[in-house]
Parts: sequence; structure tokens; C-alpha cells
Amino acid sequence: MTILVTGATGNVGRLVVDELVSRGVAVRALTVDPERAALPSGVEVAVGSIARPGTVPLDGVEAVYLAPYARTASRVCELIRESGVRRVVALSGSSVGDEHEGSSGHDFAAVERAVDAAGLARTFLRPGAFMANTFGWAEAVRERGEVRSAYPEAVQTSIDLGDIAAVAAHTLTTEGHEGRTYVLSGPEGLTMRQKSEAIGAALDKQLSFVELTPDEQVAEWMAQGIPATIAGWLIEGYAQVAAQPEVPTGVVERLLGRPGVSYREWAKANAAVFG
Repeated sequence: MTILVTGATGNVGRLVVDELVSRGVAVRALTVDPERAALPSGVEVAVGSIARPGTVPLDGVEAVYLAPYARTASRVCELIRESGVRRVVALSGSSVGDEHEGSSGHDFAAVERAVDAAGLARTFLRPGAFMANTFGWAEAVRERGEVRSAYPEAVQTSIDLGDIAAVAAHTLTTEGHEGRTYVLSGPEGLTMRQKSEAIGAALDKQLSFVELTPDEQVAEWMAQGIPATIAGWLIEGYAQVAAQPEVPTGVVERLLGRPGVSYREWAKANAAVFG
């Protein structure tokens, strides 16, 4: 059984490769930059991208991990159907209902529509906020010992990238997931302030929490290079979870038979980034 992993240098795709290799599965990894990917030995490397559908190598492939790329999703899904691939696991997101132009939800919805329009045997994975998103705090933590964020009491059930990859590998290699949509979360809901405290505990130091207004938060994101449209829907998302706290879905635990990685565990594992 050969599984094609698209976006194999992506933040989730690279981890999916490792998860599949650990299961003894034959992996074909699609990437534009094989050297940067540092892929494990034994992985078949294919140079290309789902942004260029003609480079997607589907011969002999039985299942596909589909990274989210809306612009060419329809054509890629047509090629997958024509090749006779048995199973597709598509990475989407919990923001799929947000159809604002430029939002991640808009693109996720387009990918899901393309998969279903092609009539593929599919599983959708819809993770929420990534724990890794808080790497954006790292510079202020290192330089000033502070975390800067709007909506300090907003509760998110952030998820570890490794848990998303583990679920992807599980659904690619086991039965019973066709037609299912899995909303993935971390094991607990934490406020922004509690995340700050977890990072401080991992560093064994007291961090200051600086509460920003929504406008100040957007300005800081834009100063970090985040486009205004994306910063806009990000702050809308913060406002939503401030008004309606997220609740863990328990799907990771149910599918994998183990607890998901907690934010505190993640902070300890990544303390060097913040220190």
C-alpha cells in the first residue's frame, strides 16, 4: 500500500510522513524542496506541488493525504478520482463555516466542496487552533519576559500538530472513516492568560501578561507580516471564543486510544523556543 502525502514539507504534512513511516507504510512524499524536507530514508520523494496538478504522482497510490490548497483543489481531486485512489484524508479546519473572502474557512470549504464534487471516498479533518500559533509570542517572551494578547480570557482548545498528524495517519491506514468529518481539538480549554502561565512554568520564570485592545493586536500581527485580511478574521475568531468558550471534542482520544498532548506538555517540549 502506497500513500501519497501532499504538502510533505508543511507543518502537518511533514509529521504525517513520520507517522506513516512509523507504521511501516510505503510513503510517497510530494514536495517542492526535498532537501529542506529532510525526509526519512525509505520514503519515495516526488518533486512537485498540488499547486501544479500535473506534477501530482498518483500511479500506484491507494490513499492520499490532501493538504488544503483551494486554488487547484478541483483539478487535483479530478485527477485523484481518475487514478482510482481508494481513500482521501483531507486536512480542513474548524473554521470551515467562516466563508469570509480571505479567511482560512473560505479556503477549507472550497477544498471540501472539491473533494465531495469528485465523489471521493474521503475523511475530513477539522482541527481548531494550533498550539504552535503561540510561537508568535516567543520574541516578546525572550526579550521582555511578557506575553502580549487581546482577549486574555478567551478559551481555546488548541491542538498539537503531532496529534493532527497521528489522526491523519490513523484514518489513512484503518477502516471505518469513509464519509466522516472529525473535528479535532486539544484535551482541554485554556485562556490566553493560562497559556502564558504554562509557558512561564516551562521556563521556570514569571511572565507578565500585557492585555492588548483588538486594534492593537491586529496592528502587532500586521507588523509581524500577517496580511490585514487575515489579521481581521483572526481577531474575529478571538472575539468568538471570548464570547463562546471552546469545549474539547474528545475525538483525538477516541480515535488514537490515548490522551492528546496538553498545552502544558507542549510548552515544556518547546521551552527552548521561548527561552
